Amino acid sequence: MRAAAGALLAALDEPARQHARHPFDDDATRRWLEYRPRPRPGACLAELDVAARKAAHRLLATALSPPAYAQAMAIIALEEVLDRAEGWRRGRHSGDYWVAVFGDPARDDRWAWRIEGHHLSVSMTVVDDQVSPAPIFFGANPATVRHAGRPVSRPLGVEEDLAHELLDALGPAGRAAAIVADDAPVDIISATRPAAPDRIEPLGVPRDRLTPTGRALLDQLVALYLDRLPPELAAREAGRLDGGELHFAWAGPTRRGQRHYYRVQGDDLLIEYDNTTEDGNHAHTVLRRPASDFGADVLAAHHADAH
Repeated sequence: MRAAAGALLAALDEPARQHARHPFDDDATRRWLEYRPRPRPGACLAELDVAARKAAHRLLATALSPPAYAQAMAIIALEEVLDRAEGWRRGRHSGDYWVAVFGDPARDDRWAWRIEGHHLSVSMTVVDDQVSPAPIFFGANPATVRHAGRPVSRPLGVEEDLAHELLDALGPAGRAAAIVADDAPVDIISATRPAAPDRIEPLGVPRDRLTPTGRALLDQLVALYLDRLPPELAAREAGRLDGGELHFAWAGPTRRGQRHYYRVQGDDLLIEYDNTTEDGNHAHTVLRRPASDFGADVLAAHHADAH
């Protein structure tokens, strides 16, 4: 990751480098999550040459597993599909993604980076060579493109299908505990806040009240989100959850194609998914660590050691 960030900075021309580089202590810019089409800090990939764009993609690939990297590329490509669906009015384009580097990856013991655009935000913080991953936001609009009733594009389909399987496996009592609202919220509850809430009430159904099948499916759902990370990071994050209590909550109708939402909460873990439009075809997902987002965990350890 350090080598890829250095290669990116070296590939940028001076104006782009000035846009991309920020001080690590600029918390307002570093602790940033924006998945809507809004202005954002960094260097725009559309304005980079091929070598610099490839360097940005190689940096992104250091933070994502191969399947998650494929999801990210599909999400980026959907900007062109959405622009066509909207009649080309907003000028959306697949180059409207931005890269920012905080601190100096070649020399500093604290540095970070982010690649972000509409429906994609990946933030990584590195302190004393320990990587702190999160937030990681993936969205998709349209969530599904169909031909003759069959999906031809569905980047976040597994995230939806596995949650429906879990809901089906809960049984009447489990579903009654898991379904916390008849209507889905208009967006993920953590939204674009730099700090995610520690607990979102109601918590829903605890893992220890699920059937063996339900527990296995909940574990698979959590693993799906952790496996957005490379194997070493995913295994470390899974280990942090060992022995902790997980809760699963659902809001909205249970029938497919309608607006719905779910979340999983655990010790320093928040997973959220929503499908927000009336036709249930606009998905948001996020993996957050409320106590550790943007490197709060590794920064705390660094300060304790240093002081």
